[in-house]
Amino acid sequence: MQNTSAETKLRIGMAMWSEKAWQPRLTRQTETPCSALYHYSRVFNSVEGNTTFYALPTPAAVAKWRQDTPEDFKFSLKLPQTISHQKRLCAVSHELSEFFNLFAPLQHKIGLVKLQLPASFGPDDLPLLMTFLKQLPRDWQYGVEVRHLAYFAKGDIEKRFNGFLIEQQMNRIIMDSRPVFLADASNPVIQHGQTQKPKVPVHAIATSNQPVVRFIGDIALENNRALFLPWVSKIQQWLKQGKSPYLYVHTADNLQAPELAAMFAEMLGEPAAWFNLPEPEFDQLAMF
Repeated sequence: MQNTSAETKLRIGMAMWSEKAWQPRLTRQTETPCSALYHYSRVFNSVEGNTTFYALPTPAAVAKWRQDTPEDFKFSLKLPQTISHQKRLCAVSHELSEFFNLFAPLQHKIGLVKLQLPASFGPDDLPLLMTFLKQLPRDWQYGVEVRHLAYFAKGDIEKRFNGFLIEQQMNRIIMDSRPVFLADASNPVIQHGQTQKPKVPVHAIATSNQPVVRFIGDIALENNRALFLPWVSKIQQWLKQGKSPYLYVHTADNLQAPELAAMFAEMLGEPAAWFNLPEPEFDQLAMF
């Protein structure tokens, strides 16, 4: 989805760019061989860089990411798990400096720096989270994902958390995993997805100008349509309010995520021309 305007826009992407099953569908003919990211970024205008959660790339790789993507492309990069899970936000000055220094040459293409917290990070940790977020560099945009159920209980903890994010102009990341938990659990792919994804309530709140929706879909594509329908009006509402929402589409095995994104783009009224996928060569895929 290429949109050259710097104004409000919707960004749609996946959790990765190098899934091998996608390559026959995403690859465009070029005179010279190009990377998977190059081809991906000619179809989508954003990606979740989940790889940075596990390990940081080399400076040469960061330079290649910059080279291979259009100027308007946006990465959402997770802070490393050493910060969020292992050290739990304590004594992480070195790790933060390493992260921001590494990605400084790519900063204009980084839409969000994302902090994903473990389910064990509960209400007693909220003061620590607030202190940590206040120390982050102010010239970057942030998204925060919590998984402890206290942050979804509509009580004092959630109100304090949401209010703090609004005050700091940081985005609360919204996880919608309902489709995968409503799907047929006799399917081993669905079983695996249910063990890997959090089951948390869906609170469609925008605490800043880049609301993020992570939609974990059923592998039977049409089963997602009814559950996504409320997001159509919500995302369109955000756009009318001048926000720039991010929609990241997953499925339990991610094989059909591009097709699911195409379905959602159509529902959102996005021009069909931006997403022109050839038919996949996988008999097991449920096509729409």
